[in-house]
Amino acid sequence: MNYMLFSPEFTLAAVAFGVLGVDLILPQDKKGYLPWVSVVGLIGVLVFSLWYMHGRDANLYDGLFLVDNFSLFFKAFFLVLGVLVVLVSVDYVKKHLSHPGEYYGILLFSILAMMLMASSGELLTAYISLELLSFSLYVLVSYGRHGLKPSEAGIKYILLGAFASALLLYGISQVYGMLGTTRFDEIHAVLLLDGTPLNPSVLVGLVLIIAGLGFKVAAVPFHMWAPDVYEGAPTPVTAYLAVGSKAAAFALILRLFSQAFMPVFDDWQIILMIIAALTMTVGNLVALAQQNIKRMLAYSSVGQVGYLLMGVAALSPLASNGVIFHLVGYGITNLAVFMCVIIFYNSTDKEEISDFAGLADRSPLVAMAMTVSLFSLAGLPFFAGFTTKFYLFTAAADGGLLWLVGLAITNSLISLYYYMMVMKQMYMEPAIDNTPLKISLVSGGALCVLISGVIVVGVYPGPLVGAIESATRALLP
Repeated sequence: MNYMLFSPEFTLAAVAFGVLGVDLILPQDKKGYLPWVSVVGLIGVLVFSLWYMHGRDANLYDGLFLVDNFSLFFKAFFLVLGVLVVLVSVDYVKKHLSHPGEYYGILLFSILAMMLMASSGELLTAYISLELLSFSLYVLVSYGRHGLKPSEAGIKYILLGAFASALLLYGISQVYGMLGTTRFDEIHAVLLLDGTPLNPSVLVGLVLIIAGLGFKVAAVPFHMWAPDVYEGAPTPVTAYLAVGSKAAAFALILRLFSQAFMPVFDDWQIILMIIAALTMTVGNLVALAQQNIKRMLAYSSVGQVGYLLMGVAALSPLASNGVIFHLVGYGITNLAVFMCVIIFYNSTDKEEISDFAGLADRSPLVAMAMTVSLFSLAGLPFFAGFTTKFYLFTAAADGGLLWLVGLAITNSLISLYYYMMVMKQMYMEPAIDNTPLKISLVSGGALCVLISGVIVVGVYPGPLVGAIESATRALLP
């Protein structure tokens, strides 16, 4: 067995422990080096992973851990995401959070968990990886030190997350009890042998697994934790929660449904279609009524999950490409939005939508970046959101889900309204306080990188799509 195939995970774990160890010996006035230690470690793991793992196709422990282009793509995505989240967090952590070593260390462990989820080829391995991610996020969500909101958000997240984990584990036990295996390839073989219709007991297990994963991605009707947790968590953690945890969960969902449950496609497709329709509609309609920017982005995130589930419901090589492509485009765009919110909050300690009045006069750069990002989330041309939605919606239409695509387009138009309400505040309402926003070099640089990514993915997605197609071929040859 080639244990070097574990080297990205082992190296990242060493970096995480290294950050915690360095934190113990650094004096208080030198804690500012910790994010840079994390960034250098993440970049080192990324470069090593791309060099050593590229083109490899293997498995460890009889299929429990898979090494292929799909897992490599998501590992690279998570590592790049980690670098961006650390950069987004620097000023916020310095001003609002204590114990930065623990913050960055736990963040690195959560990225390790996401990498393991993308490589899982068996249900219990995936479950343990998901729980490592969940426990890291429980701590990060509760990390704020101002008021009761972080503690309240953490408690809600833990209680509902534990319930979701129980549903998921019971679903896994049901599937194992009926099929006698938890490995994805063996589940596929047994279901192919049994044929359809699906055994009702297996269907119950599958429904419970869908419900458990639905909680993790905040799909309707399992989304009730999202707005409170997003509002109460530290803003960089909210951004990470909106992008990272969803990307990891969808990496697992794509592998699970394509490599394990594909023989019973007709049995679960209708379930995902209904959940997708409810999720995109409820998310966008409820977002219209929000007054807090983080709650609005929480419901916007719920709506985006609906689009992604539509792609899973139309599962094919083209649809898989569309889901992964939209995950990347949405991730870059959402981080850019939250970077603007963080810069604004660091200067004002405010996060209501009405507080953004006159932002164009106080900081033209942040207002412009916010506008570009919101237009991208709405799916307007020349930005990442338009290109990724067009690809995803085309893939769903190609899969015969025309009515669902029509609903998704309608919901995109609805989302444009509440995004434009934010722009109205920034450009048309007078500022209550005309003090210019302070933007550090790190925050300004991170924002420029993210906005550049939003534009580049929108106008020149070719290289990214090529890498995504290579990842999909590992799932659906």
